[in-house]
Amino acid sequence: MTSDTDLDTGEVPIGGAVVERVAERGDVDPGRIVDALLALNAELLGRHSAFERSAEYVTVDGTRAYRIDEEGWRDLLADFDFEAPVERAVRAVHTEGARLRFASAVGVDDHFASDEAGVVIGVDTAEQF
Repeated sequence: MTSDTDLDTGEVPIGGAVVERVAERGDVDPGRIVDALLALNAELLGRHSAFERSAEYVTVDGTRAYRIDEEGWRDLLADFDFEAPVERAVRAVHTEGARLRFASAVGVDDHFASDEAGVVIGVDTAEQF
């Protein structure tokens, strides 16, 4: 297993170790996952206010993690044409990243139902816009 510093995830606020774990489980090239994460991250930056109104969230170390429903996840990816394995991997990476943040926050329910997904967005980056 690699460390967070081995795989560069660029501006995506999810460590490389999470991407590596998901890539290994889903048999998807980590580079393809990172490319998809970067494309999605650019779209996520302007969506904080919409997520804040409709989803439970936590903020940990300058990063916001949201818990969204299945429909919200489908809507989020509607404008992308990711192959199914990459799309599943992107969802798994975001959900694992969100679970880690919810688990480290105090006084919140860190349980994700099977029909819920996580979304992770850097707060400091969004506030610059």
